Formats: sequence, structure tokens, C-alpha cells
Amino acid sequence: MNAISRREWLVALTAATAAAASTSAQSTPPCAQHARTCPAPPVIDAGSAGVPVPPPSDAVVLFDGKSLSEWRSSDGSPARWLVRSGYMEVAAGTGGIATVRQFGDVQLHVEWASPNPPKGADQDRGNSGVFLMGRYEVQVLDSYGNVTYPDGQAGAVYGQYPPLVNASRPPGVWQTYDIVFHRPRFGAGGALVSPAVLTVFHNGVLIQDGVTLTGPTAHQSRPAYTSHPDRLPISLQDHAHPVRFRNIWVRELER
Repeated sequence: MNAISRREWLVALTAATAAAASTSAQSTPPCAQHARTCPAPPVIDAGSAGVPVPPPSDAVVLFDGKSLSEWRSSDGSPARWLVRSGYMEVAAGTGGIATVRQFGDVQLHVEWASPNPPKGADQDRGNSGVFLMGRYEVQVLDSYGNVTYPDGQAGAVYGQYPPLVNASRPPGVWQTYDIVFHRPRFGAGGALVSPAVLTVFHNGVLIQDGVTLTGPTAHQSRPAYTSHPDRLPISLQDHAHPVRFRNIWVRELER
């Protein structure tokens, strides 16, 4: 796919996913949380990695390979992850990082690579996460030949929805997430009016098709929604693994 058609495809995600959500959205997780008896998503070959996807003209570039100026540590101090040769890498023990800017409904593009050679197994292998509004996680994990509970593998809405397929590439190979996220809406007194809805493409393959989130994502629990601001930072997780990220940009769908 050339650069122009790739960009056009990414911009078209908004309309495509809105249509999908209206017809085929999944509103209930298919299995008990973290159930290892839950059927594993089929493994597919998503094809070889391409060049970094250029951001559309209306995108906010969150990481250009050079600076962490758009990010902060959880305590508000400058982000302390490592920046090397066009990517940033989790610096274990420094904590997660969050965007300086705040967002609501978005189209988010993230490129990432798990450590190579791989170390560990199950959840202890190339683990990180992309959090929308700091609450709703799309799992990052080395899921190439690595067995774990389906709602915790790469591309899962953590603890809620396994991906439709396992489109993972080998350790060290760049992968892409293209995420369309529509935030929850709250009414008077903080009552939930409509839940969050999320669509994810992993390496160009649809793996979350307009799923309805049950609430914030969490380990060994499915907490209910609680009212929060309409705009909050996007964050990346420090899970003590040297996962790399590059070419992160976002399109605001809410003006």
C-alpha cells in the first residue's frame, strides 16, 4: 500500500468503524475474565511490516522519534523513558507516561515492537499497554507464539474482549495499532448515558469491531463506570519490559 492510499485508508477508519459499530458491535465480553478456557483467537499472518505511516495533515503528533515533550510522568515531571534512533523505549521503574494534552473521542495511531530476543512467557513477555483516557486499555504484549489468557493478549481490550484474531508479528518487528475510540458520556449527577465504544486494527487487520466497554479495564475485576472529565490524557504503561514505541499520532474526532 503506498503512502497516499494508506493515509486515505486511515482517515476513512472513522466512517467505517461508525458503520460497523451500528450493525455488529459486541456489547458483552464473550468469556469470564482471564479465563484460560476461553477459545484462543485464530493466528493469522498480517504480512510484513511497512514503513512508518505518515500522519494526516489534521493529526496531532505525539511522538516524532526525537522528543518526549508531549509526554509527562505520572507525577507531572518530564517523561524519563529512553529516546534512541527514532523510537522511545520503556525505562523500567520510571513509571508510565501520559500525554500533556487531553483527548476525548479519537483516532489513535501507535507503532510498537516487543523486545528481541524475547524473555519470559505468558504475561511476563513484552508487556505494556495503550490507555485511552488513562482508563481503557488496549493491551500490548508479545503474543507471537506466546500463550496467555485471551483477554490479555496483544490487541485485547484488557480483561474484557479478546481480539478477533492474533495478528502479531515476531519479537522486534514493528507493529501498528489503529484505534478508534468513542468515550463514555455522563449525564446529570454523573449517571452513565452511553458507554465507551472501541475499534482496533492490528497491523491493518480488524481485531476489535465496535466493542462496548463494560467500564474501565482492570486486572481480576471489571469495575463499573464512574463519572470523569470529557477529556483526559492518553497513557502508555511501564510494565518493566523494554517495549519500544514510535510514530504516535492522534486525530481528534470531537471538536
